[in-house]
This record gives sequence, structure tokens and C-alpha cells, in this order.
Amino acid sequence: MSDNQPIRRTLPEKQKQLRDLRETLASMKSHTSPALRESVQKRIRQLESEISAAPALKTGEQRNTPRPGGTDRPRSPRRRPERSI
Repeated sequence: MSDNQPIRRTLPEKQKQLRDLRETLASMKSHTSPALRESVQKRIRQLESEISAAPALKTGEQRNTPRPGGTDRPRSPRRRPERSI
């Protein structure tokens, strides 16, 4: 969480995070605290459920995609106002 707001991640980012967490869990030593191990397992379960629900979310995102005739061009940078001396 960043500034008390959840960090939004795309599907590929979530898949990468899931792979990394599985590797982390597999490489944990036997003396790793049970609380830490459980928190990693909990996050893995959350990511798996989010990824499995992703196709349903993806159909919702397609409705929000910009149309071909829209303003998809990049915006020009704003100029700084000139100061009068």
C-alpha cells in the first residue's frame, strides 16, 4: 500500500509477483518464523484468486478502452509561464 491506497498492478505484474513469492517461499529456511511463512502463503493465495478472476475483470476493462477516433495522441508538454521582472 502506498499512501494508504492499494497499489494497482497489471496482470503480468501480478503473475511476476506470484512467481517471485513462490520462489521466496521455496527458498525459506526451516527456522523461518511461522508468521512470515504464513504471510507469504496468504499473499500467494490472494494473488492466485486475483489472477483467476482476471478474465472477468479484463472484459470490464475492454469497455473502458479508448475508441479508434479518440484523442490518443500524446499531450504536448506545458510551458512554464514567463515571469515579468
